[in-house]
Amino acid sequence: MTLHILAIDDSRTMRDMIRHTLVPAGFNVDLAEDGQHGIEVLSGIEPDAIITDINMPRLDGFGFIDAVRKIDKYRVTPILVLTTEAAPELKARARVAGATGWIVKPFDPEKLVKALLMVTG
Repeated sequence: MTLHILAIDDSRTMRDMIRHTLVPAGFNVDLAEDGQHGIEVLSGIEPDAIITDINMPRLDGFGFIDAVRKIDKYRVTPILVLTTEAAPELKARARVAGATGWIVKPFDPEKLVKALLMVTG
């Protein structure tokens, strides 16, 4: 079974890195450039997991997670935060919002794949 991932990051370079990591590992990947765009993309797909940055224009990662968790069919969809932030209070805030896990950039491609397999398995 092919896993479907939605990845949201305002950096084109980071979106490309995520795609180049996940597609060869057998994932289908949809991309969005901020939280607002992520909500729009989400309306047309059913991802097995979501990866989101925190610091983005229009709608940040916390706002995106809050919005997704209010949609019934995505209430339990795993959400991994992929960010340069490492502060414990931000991790706690993400957990409260409904994030499943936290990965600090720059990410190790192998660890990202393992984390996605773990949260979707």
